[in-house]
Amino acid sequence: MAASSMTSPLCTWLVAACMSVTCGADHSTCPSMFSSSKRQSKWARSRTRVLSKCSSEFQRGLISSLCGSSIQGLMSSCLAFEPCHEYYSSKGLSSTGFSSLFGSNNVPLNRRQRRLNRAPRFGEAMAVAVEPAREVAIKKRPLTKQRRVVVTGMGVVTPLGHDPDVFYNNLLEGVSGISEIEAFDCSQFPTRIAGEIKSFSTDGWVAPKLSKRMDKFMLYMLTAGKKALADGGITDDVMNDLDKRKCGVLIGSGMGGMKVFNDAIEALRVSYRKMNPFCVPFATTNMGSAMLAMDLGWMGPNYSISTACATSNFCILNAANHISRGEADVMLCGGSDAAIIPIGLGGFVACRALSQRNGDPAKASRPWDINRDGFVMGEGSGVLLLEELEHAKGRGANIYAEFLGGSFTCDAYHMTEPRPDGVGVILCIERALAQSGVSREDVNYINAHATSTQAGDLKEYHALIHCFGQNTELKVNSTKSMTGHLLGASGAVEAVAAVQAIRTGWVHPNVNLENPDEGVNTSVLVGPKKERLDVKAALSNSFGFGGHNSSIIFAPYK
Repeated sequence: MAASSMTSPLCTWLVAACMSVTCGADHSTCPSMFSSSKRQSKWARSRTRVLSKCSSEFQRGLISSLCGSSIQGLMSSCLAFEPCHEYYSSKGLSSTGFSSLFGSNNVPLNRRQRRLNRAPRFGEAMAVAVEPAREVAIKKRPLTKQRRVVVTGMGVVTPLGHDPDVFYNNLLEGVSGISEIEAFDCSQFPTRIAGEIKSFSTDGWVAPKLSKRMDKFMLYMLTAGKKALADGGITDDVMNDLDKRKCGVLIGSGMGGMKVFNDAIEALRVSYRKMNPFCVPFATTNMGSAMLAMDLGWMGPNYSISTACATSNFCILNAANHISRGEADVMLCGGSDAAIIPIGLGGFVACRALSQRNGDPAKASRPWDINRDGFVMGEGSGVLLLEELEHAKGRGANIYAEFLGGSFTCDAYHMTEPRPDGVGVILCIERALAQSGVSREDVNYINAHATSTQAGDLKEYHALIHCFGQNTELKVNSTKSMTGHLLGASGAVEAVAAVQAIRTGWVHPNVNLENPDEGVNTSVLVGPKKERLDVKAALSNSFGFGGHNSSIIFAPYK
């Protein structure tokens, strides 16, 4: 009884270690443990797994103290600790193993065994060829039924409106949200246009005290997030019934609090005492998600992801994964950015990435048109309320669409330029299809990333044709032709557009596509007017500086 109680995992490991020490219990017939050895064989050195120092006295004392007189009980416990394959293959359990450990030296040794039996110098590492079997060490997670994820609410703050229906109706009518910048004097900049939000109020959504301190990207995020809850029917009574431990927030930002940080730098020019004490927390990209969770009391997964202009898609897919794995039942997810300030505009001007069509702002963003000259900055936020299907049905939620899955890849090519062969985008789309269980033929609507840049538009178009070129029903459009590029928020806003296309049966036009670039098949692209489409599955792409590729897929809930 005493012996069995002492055979703990530590005991088992120690005995297994001692078994590997090839030193007999009888000093008169075994080289001293402290004797010098000038070299170890290459074979012995290659098998070193664990460092051990041992003497014959330590072996004898260990065995007697741990197991008393019951050696058999101790050895039976060692069955749970398997020596590695190399130990068996090297005949480690032959006469050089058990026989030397228990003092029997009557078995003759061959040259190889004698070479392995040479004792190390005092203080030198000794090879211990034991390794726990993988089937013992690794506990497999029980298989669980795949949990379905659905969209039950949407919230937006965009240049085309702050309500999902108003926003999408403007898209369907081809209204442009791009105009001259009014927030600051940009007369000295070569680009003076943007998808700027002209009127915005946090009344009823954000506390006045926080509204004065927070960066706009956080204000947009909090407002869109709470609007998504309201749209999803999360009333105070429903909120009280939610298990807040399984409700999370995952809303990211590509640029973070640039205005707050820039203001802090200007204050620092006078004195550090002039700096806003909230400048650091309110500049970080994660703080918007954190503040929203604090406001709601949601204690589930909470963080942000920043992958430049692919941020929103990364957040949406990861949020869905939390639900499908059972880590959450409800997730608010998406993105937010507000970089239309001097340093933001100047930075993209320096990159030579922006359109300079200042005389006609509404026609500046023109994806796939041969006369495009760069993208147009935008700002805003988009948030989806994702929910586990049974949870949504249980509270009687209105289900807009089902989220099927998605994928990420990296071009691993250039900071800002797309990979010339388009392999990264193609791989991302193919993985998204495989992960979602959707065939190429079922995807008949794509909301493209298409930002109105020379290289990016064509590389994405060729990747789409490569993947879906045989689909005669395919229709592709770009929301950015009317909103401009909302940077880290673009993917979420475009996801809302994709869900609205599923809900309404209408896909919005591509505006400003007057002279398609060479090789672009206009039959694939939506024309200058909205078109009817019974969406089977909608794919939304977002790509970001750094070579980040993302594709997510929605479908009608059935």
